[in-house]
Amino acid sequence: MTQFPQAFPATRMRRLRQAPWIRSLAGENVLTPADLIWAVFVHDGEDRMPVGSLPGIDRLSVKDAAKAAIRARELGIPAIALFPYIGADGKDETGSGALDPDGLVPRALKAMKDAAPEVGLITDVALDAYTSHGHDGLLDEDGTIPNDATTDKLVQQALVHIGAGADIVAPSDMMDGRIGAIRSAFEEEGFTNQMILAYAAKYASGFYGPYRDAIGSGKLGTGAVDNPGDKKTYQMDPANTEEALREVALDIAEGADMVMVKPGLPYLDILARLAREFGVPTFAYQTSGEYSMIMAAVQNGWLDGVKAMVETLTAYKRAGASGILTYFSPKVAAMMRG
Repeated sequence: MTQFPQAFPATRMRRLRQAPWIRSLAGENVLTPADLIWAVFVHDGEDRMPVGSLPGIDRLSVKDAAKAAIRARELGIPAIALFPYIGADGKDETGSGALDPDGLVPRALKAMKDAAPEVGLITDVALDAYTSHGHDGLLDEDGTIPNDATTDKLVQQALVHIGAGADIVAPSDMMDGRIGAIRSAFEEEGFTNQMILAYAAKYASGFYGPYRDAIGSGKLGTGAVDNPGDKKTYQMDPANTEEALREVALDIAEGADMVMVKPGLPYLDILARLAREFGVPTFAYQTSGEYSMIMAAVQNGWLDGVKAMVETLTAYKRAGASGILTYFSPKVAAMMRG
């Protein structure tokens, strides 16, 4: 920024804050519905299923997911990110349900695309919703996550999603080399226009609990089969910044069209640096933990919900986010459209 002499009283910073119209004209960042990605949970049932740890959020049936796509179009929300809830009967140690072309996600994709073809559909590529142990990949007997064998599964899962109508696949697993493997498979199958959103800077965070509840992947901690160890061998260390740059550089080189930072608010420094350094579309995920903290404070009367919602989402935009994946999407978009 060009520096120039400023001194009071010639410069009074409050002049540009004195009325709504001048604050609007002088504003540096504006949040609009076009900045939002609506996070939607879908389940294999007929009715809405409330998520207890995410106040105001329901798992939707396939039919209701199609209605959500229509609602997104009406609100000007450009894209929906789809996450499945798979019951215990649909899980196994290898996450085989993730590869079913007639599974929940493919059926939801087809219904949503038929209902509102103008809305972009983003799918989560990872095995945690489908595995009995809750990890994003396969689990060896010694408790390790085999990178390359997991990547083979993720490639198959991505192809299933694209075949069912996904516009963007979003690998959130953090396996090494999976972006290149998926891109190569897309090229071989003729999917040259299909996009990859890489969860390139995904941290081993404490903000994921309500999400794991929502998709039924369980809680991590003890190391038992039904409660496996943490994900620190593949998700990033919250203390690291330079590592994020290396992860993003690798994913872009392998064929990612855009990248994601997750969580969002505690990692605005990472978001700002990545957006500035690489110049590719850079998204942020306002995680379930972030959402639930705000909602819990609102329910207790400790925060103004609308102000907190808009302020946090604007913070992502200010830090350089091209878009924000958030559970607040329909509420904030409806508010903005009056």
